[in-house]
Amino acid sequence: MSAQSPVAPSRQETLASNFSDEAVPDVDPTSTAGLLAERLQAWKHAVVYIEEYMESVEKIHKAQAKEYEKVLKTISKPLREGQHFDQSLGGVAGFFENMRVNTEALVNTNLDTEKSIRGSVLPVIERLHKEIKHKAKELAHGAQKSAKEVEKARNTTQKHIELLGQHTAAFESTGGKSTAHDDPYVIHRGVIHRLSKQVMEENNHRNDLIAVQTNFQVFEAHIVRVLQEAMEAFNTYVGGQAEKVRALYADMLGAAQRIPTDFEWKAFTARCHDRLVDPNEDPRTVESIHFANMDHSSTKPLIEGTLERKSRNKLSWGTQTGYYVVTASKFLHEFKDSDNLRKDPTPELSIYLPEATIGAPSGEKFNVKGKDKSGTMGGKLAGTSELAFKAHTPAEAQNWFDIIRNVASANGPALVTSPVPSTPSPLAEDKKLEAPPVAAAPVVVPIVMGHKAQEAGMCFRPLGNAEGEGLTNMVLGVTDTETVASPTVASPVAAAAPVAPTVDTKTAAPIDTKETAVASPIVPSSANDEKAPLPN
Repeated sequence: MSAQSPVAPSRQETLASNFSDEAVPDVDPTSTAGLLAERLQAWKHAVVYIEEYMESVEKIHKAQAKEYEKVLKTISKPLREGQHFDQSLGGVAGFFENMRVNTEALVNTNLDTEKSIRGSVLPVIERLHKEIKHKAKELAHGAQKSAKEVEKARNTTQKHIELLGQHTAAFESTGGKSTAHDDPYVIHRGVIHRLSKQVMEENNHRNDLIAVQTNFQVFEAHIVRVLQEAMEAFNTYVGGQAEKVRALYADMLGAAQRIPTDFEWKAFTARCHDRLVDPNEDPRTVESIHFANMDHSSTKPLIEGTLERKSRNKLSWGTQTGYYVVTASKFLHEFKDSDNLRKDPTPELSIYLPEATIGAPSGEKFNVKGKDKSGTMGGKLAGTSELAFKAHTPAEAQNWFDIIRNVASANGPALVTSPVPSTPSPLAEDKKLEAPPVAAAPVVVPIVMGHKAQEAGMCFRPLGNAEGEGLTNMVLGVTDTETVASPTVASPVAAAAPVAPTVDTKTAAPIDTKETAVASPIVPSSANDEKAPLPN
């Protein structure tokens, strides 16, 4: 007998070879049946996974239908300010109607897919699940039951083999003495009997397992085919639904892309042409606008234009140009310019003419002395000051002087019957303005070379001009709101009668001894006399 130890059987050996080696094999007879049962359990779990997957997809489509219903509510209401969109097809309103229809179709296609999965796909998987469970039961009642019988037979055989071993050992020690029941021969035949029954059970169990294994191949092919059919149906419904969704969204895109870019604007301009701005119309101008009281007499200037004025600051030199207006309210306003657009035209200087003293023009120059009532800081600091103006021409200066004199002497609102141009035309320069003579008491006309008499509130003209040209001198005395004009005739100094000059001490300042004063009597006017011409 070889001393080599027996080699352990390979795991590749068959169940039959293992059974034939020993009377009671070490291999668990339930291993094959248990393995097949475990395989059925694996298939059952695989099918359950697919079933749960399809149930989840079904629930998703059901929930997605509800979510699309929420989406549909966002566009279910009519468009706000919808009257701005054309209601015919092909526009924005038609596009939103297309979106409503397609979104409602998305809701319906999800509901249909959910019903199809629940009604056509899931039942197939559920039936397959039941088949696997039934197959497991068959295996448990068939192969597993016979495996238990084999186990039982093996245990019985094992007990008799052990009993045979006990009696054979006692046979040597007792010298062959034993009872009839314990005779090793009888026990040996009992072992053979039980071993025969065990082998028969094992062979039956083996045949059952072979049949089960053969059936398993067919059954697994059935499982695979059913799963394929179920997935095909699942893809038909879910994939078809996905194609429908894609088609619905593509239709929405097409509806948006089919809208001409100018469709809505053209329709809108056609509907609301009466309320839109006509680009062919001329733009509005201030001159073409009419408003209440725009032509009221109090808004019309008596005279307006640009004048040069010496600054009220005695330390400054030269003149500055401003825009001046004499209004019907008897104010002389100064503005920066005549522009009404860039800034609010607020007067820089405002003198109330009835309270002012107006000096007669000398060439292009004339003076106005009064208090600035514009309310500006400069006006408050300056108080009453004398303003020296310079016009463009002597005729224009005379024009300003005449109008200011008339405004200062007017009792009511100062109005003119015709507009007075700011810059007189050549015809206006040739045609001198005439002022009606005003009857007054005889006064003394001071002819002063200097400015002190003017500061005393008296208007004057240089004596040299009066003597050389024999022109009429005008003395304008302003007393609060009343203006008195007295035409006088200036005579040469040598021919004048020695008359002492009379000066009102309340209004006139002392006359400098270096200045010459000549008094001439006032020539009264009569009805037959011609009007005295105004000085140039």
